[in-house]
Amino acid sequence: MTPSKLILAFSLLVLTSLPLAAEDGHQLWLRYQPVNKATVVAADQQSPTIAVARQELQTYYLGDSIVLRLDPTMPDDDGFSFDGITLKARRPAGLLYGAYAVLRDQTLNSQLSTLNSHPTFPLRLLNHWDNPDGTIERGYAGESIFHWFHLDRELIREYARANASIGINGTVLNNVNASPKMLTTAYLREVKTIADILRPYGIRVYLSINFATPLALGDTKTADPLNKAVQRWWQRKAREIYKLIPDFGGFLVKANSEGQPGPGDYHRTHAEGANMLADALKPYGGIVMWRCFVYAVSNQVGLDRAVQAVEEFKPLDGQFRPNVILQTKNGPVDFQPREPYSPIFDQITKTNNMVELQVTQEYLGQSRHLVYLAPMWQEFFSFVNPAKLARYVEQKTSPDQGNLVGAAGVANIGNDRNWCGHHFSQANWYAFGRLAWDPSLSSELIAREWLQLTFTDAPPFVDTMTDVMLQSREACVNYMMPLGLHHLFQFDHHYGPEPGGYRDDVPFVWCPVYYHRANADSIGFDRTPTGSNAVSQYRDSIGRLYNDLSTCPDELLLWFHRVPWGHVMHSGNTLWEELQYRYNLGVNTVESFCNTWHNRMRPYVDPQRWLEVDERLQHQRENAREWRDKCLGYFASQQSPNP
Repeated sequence: MTPSKLILAFSLLVLTSLPLAAEDGHQLWLRYQPVNKATVVAADQQSPTIAVARQELQTYYLGDSIVLRLDPTMPDDDGFSFDGITLKARRPAGLLYGAYAVLRDQTLNSQLSTLNSHPTFPLRLLNHWDNPDGTIERGYAGESIFHWFHLDRELIREYARANASIGINGTVLNNVNASPKMLTTAYLREVKTIADILRPYGIRVYLSINFATPLALGDTKTADPLNKAVQRWWQRKAREIYKLIPDFGGFLVKANSEGQPGPGDYHRTHAEGANMLADALKPYGGIVMWRCFVYAVSNQVGLDRAVQAVEEFKPLDGQFRPNVILQTKNGPVDFQPREPYSPIFDQITKTNNMVELQVTQEYLGQSRHLVYLAPMWQEFFSFVNPAKLARYVEQKTSPDQGNLVGAAGVANIGNDRNWCGHHFSQANWYAFGRLAWDPSLSSELIAREWLQLTFTDAPPFVDTMTDVMLQSREACVNYMMPLGLHHLFQFDHHYGPEPGGYRDDVPFVWCPVYYHRANADSIGFDRTPTGSNAVSQYRDSIGRLYNDLSTCPDELLLWFHRVPWGHVMHSGNTLWEELQYRYNLGVNTVESFCNTWHNRMRPYVDPQRWLEVDERLQHQRENAREWRDKCLGYFASQQSPNP
């Protein structure tokens, strides 16, 4: 045995023989130990943001000295460079992001490498679906960290620090199903308090708004965006907001979707509604993020929810103000375990776009399942390639229209001590930030980083759990909805299987049977020209790929095609055989996760976190079995005797 292997073996022996102190996960990936040895010189003017960067390095940097310098010759973005002596950036925020990158690199490597990094997207936001009463829509980790009129300032500061450490530079504080009272003066003063806490960490605040707020508050008789009184109301409100919060980011709007009010209530277009708000914000540099999550709530059997966003927004492309950004979910339906990318990213070419990714695992086992989402998001970015997109300079100049200029993550954060409910759900918060900065980073690299920063750098732990994380999303797809099946969840809470779900009192587009349409002969949703023709909304090369039964990837087969149970797959199995194989594979994979964690990982993890993860994995195993058994049982019951 070589000397290095002897040292490793001895280190592991010591590690496994020493008890580990219990941890509750509250430190996230920021488990740096204070050393208080570095001399940090800020060579330029001071700012609260530079002061935070300096303090972080003085406390945790292992080197003797480091110089912080603003460099006006660098690109005008949040990027930074570090040569081992001087950390440079164009903006104070860049020095802060660089400081955290230095500390991250220090933890992951024995010797610091040269760092030079610039963000792909200027807008890297979390979207909180938090309500004024403290509840969180699709939240699975306790109540909101924003306890209105009783704000925990230290908790919010810790939240800001965590976001800054992964490059997130904005946060929407409230639910897209917004309460009108969020724009009352009392709440805006609370928003100011939060903004003041977040500002030194380079984070701007945004608000989701109810489009009918002036009407709902009794200040106007209508919410028609072309009404002069309504326009004046929004202009006054914008002045009030920016007087309190000069760097307020802007509004996020869900309009005319799932019952929310919007310009369509007055026979106005999305563009007319968005532009009215954009005009009110323009003098202050604010933006409007207008969500494209729209679909008709109907019992029409032939309706395809997946095509409606393009149908509504494509005719309006080019009619939006330059400070309007269309924010669209990564897939065309609703954050399913696997979807094709939304074709709106092919069709909208004259208006800027943001992608909305869901960090909270509404449809992926919520905080009860270990499902690492970076591979899913990388699927999206492999089709919607940000490397081809022009950079965008904030505020001073208008962006080139038609670019993907931002990423928004629907947050999985609550007031649980470990922030995210499941310890491994923290990895998705971390991965969102890293990919919003640089979508070219590999899922494996991000997983390894997170594991080392959050638990330990012991190779047996990091190597093994990286493999688990990288398999986890595909395992979830397999035990829930393989081969392009989608939306087979129980009504409302979206947890657990209900493949036969149908109720007369529920719109058909919310029923699982709408999506799979299984009968005695076949299964799947026809989105070819013989069906809804959703394939025509994709760029030609992708549309042809999905439309052809012989080239459509098996993973999306039943999303785009209705096929007989006996259809022969690329594997040589019939569809029914392949469906059974995938469901069983998903369960078997989760069982291997349970065995790996329970039998092999205990020496590397403190007892509290080990036990809490172990309990959640055991639950995930039982839930995976339930998914398999209910779905295969139901689909078997739908078939003719000889499928």
